[in-house]
Amino acid sequence: MSFSSIAAMLSMAQASGQPLHAVIRDADCQENGYDAAASHRQIAALWTAMQQSSRQYCAADRSNSGLIGGDAARLRAAAESGRLLGGTYFQRVTEEALKVAECNACMKRIVAAPTAGSCGVLPAVLIPLAEERDVPEETILEALYIAAGFGQVTALRASVAGAEGGCQAEIGTASAMAAAALTHILGGTAQQCADAYAIALGNLLGLVCDPVAGLVEVPCVKRNVIGAVNAVSAANMAAAGIRSRIPVDEVIDAMGEIGSALPADLRETGLGGLAATPTGKRVAQSLAE
Repeated sequence: MSFSSIAAMLSMAQASGQPLHAVIRDADCQENGYDAAASHRQIAALWTAMQQSSRQYCAADRSNSGLIGGDAARLRAAAESGRLLGGTYFQRVTEEALKVAECNACMKRIVAAPTAGSCGVLPAVLIPLAEERDVPEETILEALYIAAGFGQVTALRASVAGAEGGCQAEIGTASAMAAAALTHILGGTAQQCADAYAIALGNLLGLVCDPVAGLVEVPCVKRNVIGAVNAVSAANMAAAGIRSRIPVDEVIDAMGEIGSALPADLRETGLGGLAATPTGKRVAQSLAE
């Protein structure tokens, strides 16, 4: 992408008088050598795939390890019984994050947003909102352009890979992308989208990548829920006019520096954190036998 910073995106949008999503779309077209219609078809296909990932969820499915499966259905049942806290949207966000992340663990089709391990975050916040507030598809696609543009800058300035930057790079970036997307749908300005991104990413700085048995299952699936809920909180703050005291690009740079400082055991090796607990080790051993 032609942008090396989110600040440059915002400046271009202001100078050109174009909406932020259009600036990002045009940069995408320039980089890949296709027209706006082709770009639109691609982003629409991603949105369709996200929705399909949710619909293909099956409560009976289990991952090959047996560690993952059925939790989204359990949460739905508890919500329907009236035992859970939070409103309908909050409960649906939690459920959708589990559904899509479980589908990834069960080797079904998902959209890496920005990674497979964080695939549940964006669908979790967008699908319930689109349905409950009858959000036009075009608005959803605009929001996805903003999420993708911000995510690509993060990949350039820092990383979106757990093996390189810890889970803050995966779930953190996904959460920030979702926060920016939500803020756009809520009518936020380009600056407010950037503030939401900065707040969400800043909230998850230092999150380690410690997959039990080296699988993208535990604690990865449940961290999709945390990323989604964090995104909603950050979007609400930004839409209310609450600013990030640290500029968004500086937050991204800080995330990159923290990722580089993390020990190798906490960067997707399955050797530290929860993976190194007695139970984590027993799970790994049992799966190896």
